[in-house]
Amino acid sequence: MSSIATFSLEHYEHLATLGAFDGKFRRRVELVRGEILDMSPIGFEHAKYVSLLSEWSFEVTPREQVIVSTQNPIRLPSLECEPEPDVAWIKRQDYFQHPEPASILLIIEVAESSLDYDRGEKATFYAEAGISEYWIVNLIEQQIEVYRSPSGGVYQEKSIHRGDDAVHPLALPGASLVPTRIFT
Repeated sequence: MSSIATFSLEHYEHLATLGAFDGKFRRRVELVRGEILDMSPIGFEHAKYVSLLSEWSFEVTPREQVIVSTQNPIRLPSLECEPEPDVAWIKRQDYFQHPEPASILLIIEVAESSLDYDRGEKATFYAEAGISEYWIVNLIEQQIEVYRSPSGGVYQEKSIHRGDDAVHPLALPGASLVPTRIFT
């Protein structure tokens, strides 16, 4: 990923509203710490796993309580960030702007070529923002990495789930995802 420019969150959102990244200027970008980063195109494997995770999310979340958001922006104002996580569980309510950390129940990123970035910088800014639970679906090692208890820009708890070792999201402990369901 390469930096295109530096902007405040408000300037970035204004540019997006004006269509600066649409039409003939179409770009996949995210704002990370004030820098507009060019994002890689979404490949087949990545798209397949995002679809599987979205499908699972719709099955286990109560529609009246949770919005399942796929590859849509969230706002991290204190960090000048507006990432677009692969899957986000968001408290159901009316939003007049993109959801912020207090409304986010779970973030899931699918990682292959982006694994180092997702484990490093992305995990750091999600922890700094206070996102309570962050999962990385690691396509390389076919495992789900679960990060919880953010404090001081670091997740204090990390667990790895493979095979039939189910993951239970904090927001819905009765729900579970068995890695073999998606890694088949």
